[in-house]
Amino acid sequence: MAGRKPISANLELAKRVNVVIPLPLEPGQRIRLSDQLYRQIFDQIASGSLNVGDQLPSENDISARFGVSRPVVREALQRLRADGLVTAQKGLGSFVSNQPANRVQNFAGAENVASYLRCHEVRIALEGDAARLAAQRLTTEQMAAIDAAHARFAEGVSNGLMSVEDDLAFHKAVAQATGNDFYLSVLESIHEALSGFMRLTISLTRTGSVRRAQKVLEEHSAIVEAIRTRDGERARVAMQFHLDQARQRLINRNQDR
Repeated sequence: MAGRKPISANLELAKRVNVVIPLPLEPGQRIRLSDQLYRQIFDQIASGSLNVGDQLPSENDISARFGVSRPVVREALQRLRADGLVTAQKGLGSFVSNQPANRVQNFAGAENVASYLRCHEVRIALEGDAARLAAQRLTTEQMAAIDAAHARFAEGVSNGLMSVEDDLAFHKAVAQATGNDFYLSVLESIHEALSGFMRLTISLTRTGSVRRAQKVLEEHSAIVEAIRTRDGERARVAMQFHLDQARQRLINRNQDR
């Protein structure tokens, strides 16, 4: 595979024939081959070499082009599907279904994005239930703490200085209000990936539209009001909706508005 041109040099070819232009995968690296393959396909989707609706080559074709086994290809494609970037159509193959804003590559590598999205799956289940319990159990002091964290986050949105710390403080205040320390402990155990996801999405929001930032604030406000009225189910839905929208804003450039 020596001497292959970089992806950027083959951009027009990739657009014309809808193929993944292979670059050498390197056995023996600390990064698994499936992760390297995931990264190459992700980068081509984010850069526009592959666009929504484009068909990826078959597993056999990708395997031959990259010199890796089909299980390696299958694992990379499975992760792309789980992350909402690729859809498999029975009997037809795999197609690009979502495309991140191309500037995502300025803030994080594909391997980091993959890790953040895995963490986010856990957050949707965990924090949704935490919001439900918070609505049912919180004290007056805990409601005040949630309000204070929300106010700090809102101030950051209004002055264009949203911060990971303020976003994290809001979500931790909700977890704390469950009265069950394990919710907060789990959040702290995934702190690195959680804060990485927040850092990436806040960077995208800061460089995006004013409306994008306003949507995030509105979603936080809906969570706060559901908790304030002690409507556990509405609080759960509001939190899970917010986290799902955060994911959509990351993987779908059409939501980047």
